[in-house]
This record gives sequence, C-alpha cells and structure tokens, in this order.
Amino acid sequence: METNDAIDALSALAQPTRLECFRLLVHREPEGLPAGELARALNVPANTLSAHLTILSHAGLVAGEREGRSIIYRANLERVRALTLFLLKDCCGGRAELCAPLVAELAPCC
Repeated sequence: METNDAIDALSALAQPTRLECFRLLVHREPEGLPAGELARALNVPANTLSAHLTILSHAGLVAGEREGRSIIYRANLERVRALTLFLLKDCCGGRAELCAPLVAELAPCC
C-alpha cells in the first residue's frame, strides 16, 4: 500500500458514521448488508448513507454489488489487511517480542 492510499483509507474512517458503517459491515462479513438495512441500523437517511458509502468505496474499504433491486455492501477485508500491514510493517524495529501482544490480541477475533 502506498502512503496516499493509507491516508485516503484513514481519512474515510475519520468520521463517526463512516467508521460505524464500516465496523458494522466487517461484523456482517461475508454476507454483507443491503444499503437500506445499513441506513436503518445506523439511523441515518438513505441519501446521507449513500454519500458515506461513496467515500468508503472510493477509499477501497467497501464494495457494493447489485443483487436484484438491492445493492449489498461488503467490507473489503483485503484492503484492511493491507492498511494494517502498512501501519505495522516496521513495528518495533524488528523486535518481534514487542509486537507479540498485538498479534495475540488480534488472533482470537479471526
């Protein structure tokens, strides 16, 4: 991941509704959620959610796929992996024991 890509992703997440939307989509992987259900779950108008989803989509964090009359949104977990690796690539100056607690905390959620 390039620096500007990381900045775009982090900027997209630096807003409460977008962050909550993204976290909800991560929680609902791999099935995703229809846009209308997302709007209801987040208690935001559909047009407001659409603007937020556009920003998340442009940052590569979510993708929408048409299924019938609905658009199902899913989190792009590969993009999250790339962002996490970008942030932690040089973690701890090569001293793996310093990163071990972080890795241990992430492992159970997957």
